[in-house]
Amino acid sequence: MENTADMRNIENGSSVASIDTLRTSIARWTEHGELHTTAVPGLSLFRRDEPTEPISGVYEPSICLAVQGSKRVLLGEDTFVYDAQHYLLTSVHLPIIVQIIEASPEKPYLGLRLKFDLREVSQLMVDSNLPQPRSSQSSRGMATGEVTLALVNAFIRLIDLLDDKMDIPILAPVIQREIIYRLLVGDQGERLRQIATAGSQSQQIAKAIGWLKSNYSKAISMDELAAQANMSTSTFHHHFRSLTALSPLQYQKQLRLQEARRLMLAERMDAANAAFQVGYESPSQFNREYNRMFGAPPLRDITALRQMVQ
Repeated sequence: MENTADMRNIENGSSVASIDTLRTSIARWTEHGELHTTAVPGLSLFRRDEPTEPISGVYEPSICLAVQGSKRVLLGEDTFVYDAQHYLLTSVHLPIIVQIIEASPEKPYLGLRLKFDLREVSQLMVDSNLPQPRSSQSSRGMATGEVTLALVNAFIRLIDLLDDKMDIPILAPVIQREIIYRLLVGDQGERLRQIATAGSQSQQIAKAIGWLKSNYSKAISMDELAAQANMSTSTFHHHFRSLTALSPLQYQKQLRLQEARRLMLAERMDAANAAFQVGYESPSQFNREYNRMFGAPPLRDITALRQMVQ
């Protein structure tokens, strides 16, 4: 009979082989570009041949894998690094700064992201008698977890569907449900369960985050937001910061500045109009906060971004 060490060696060997298979699949589908938005709903594949500068953005509820190379994500003062051994789980919409830190033409960064609907997470919890997750963790809405063989194999089967798109409508939801299950019973499952549990404090904060995301240009009242979450103002502020690493006002500010940047870059809006569009009344305050967040005034920043893509 094989002993425990032998079984562990077999599993490790299987994990390496499966990650190699997943790496080959992502490399094939990203051979002609850095981003491949696939026919599988919510699934995107990525490739970069060199490290990148820090870039701001918003991560949606999702799981991200880097099967080759590594990526660093900054959330407030917290830093998360994920690679072939660790996935990144995001359970609410979070404004972040992201940077690929390990990539080369010989070994490009290869990764994927699968967005998920928290309603599907809740439904799976209702339908299933789930075992307890393996461990608990902090209250942040973002965490890294250990990549398992079962999780990698599920993603291999999900990407394999791209070879026959007729199978996607039937089989993709089944595999995505399996992936959510693997996350719920994994080492970061408690975080996801809290967000998806009706009436929990985390879900109430998630609803407030959803409101802020849709109404970032409006003036906000902490008392009204707290009332929406059925919490006192101080309790709401504490739980919001615990989940997002930001205060509600900081969260709103980052959403405003990122949308203003998008308006100037994609829609060629001037800085004054972009500032007004996202809710700023003072152009000087907008310029000051934009410079602090992106490292350059609006005009210089947008000019540099356009030159990068020419």
